[in-house]
Amino acid sequence: MRAILYVLLFLVAGAVGWFGFQQYSRYFAGDAYGVPFQLVDQTGQPITEKELRAQPSALFFGFTHCPEVCPTTLFEMDGWLKQLGADGDKIRAFFISVDPERDTPEIMNQYVSNVSKRITGITGAPDKVAAMAKGYNIYFRKVDTGGGEYTMDHTASVILLDKGGGFAGTIAYEESPETALAKLKRLAEKS
Repeated sequence: MRAILYVLLFLVAGAVGWFGFQQYSRYFAGDAYGVPFQLVDQTGQPITEKELRAQPSALFFGFTHCPEVCPTTLFEMDGWLKQLGADGDKIRAFFISVDPERDTPEIMNQYVSNVSKRITGITGAPDKVAAMAKGYNIYFRKVDTGGGEYTMDHTASVILLDKGGGFAGTIAYEESPETALAKLKRLAEKS
């Protein structure tokens, strides 16, 4: 009886291991990360996942009414890319709204342009933005703050994609600048 139990445990463990390996291979072994999407950039021009695969990319999901995390992250990202010099020019940076109800292309353009000429804002129809965020494993949720106002909880990490769109890592919120620069330098080398 124990032998049968051990065989069953071995088979279950093998199946779980195989499934885990398949997921790892799918998301982290060079395949494009995320999902296809059709949104608009901050100038109202169509943008798809192909833009994120043309060269190494840094993606940050946030919203323009964010009081601290989003402006800080965008400012830091712009600074890191400048510090990298020519290597920074090899990386495309994107700010994707998780609040498309308020973040129209015009609002995104004004907001992003005030921070950086290196970062492209992305927004679109709420259902399409939600599908993209879900496809990139981004958490976000509207939080009522009273009086008809709201804020957005959201993932606060920068996602790094290599040329071709493969997952290349993350930069956590408040990660040391030295570590963030080293990650971006490695990313630029994958161009």
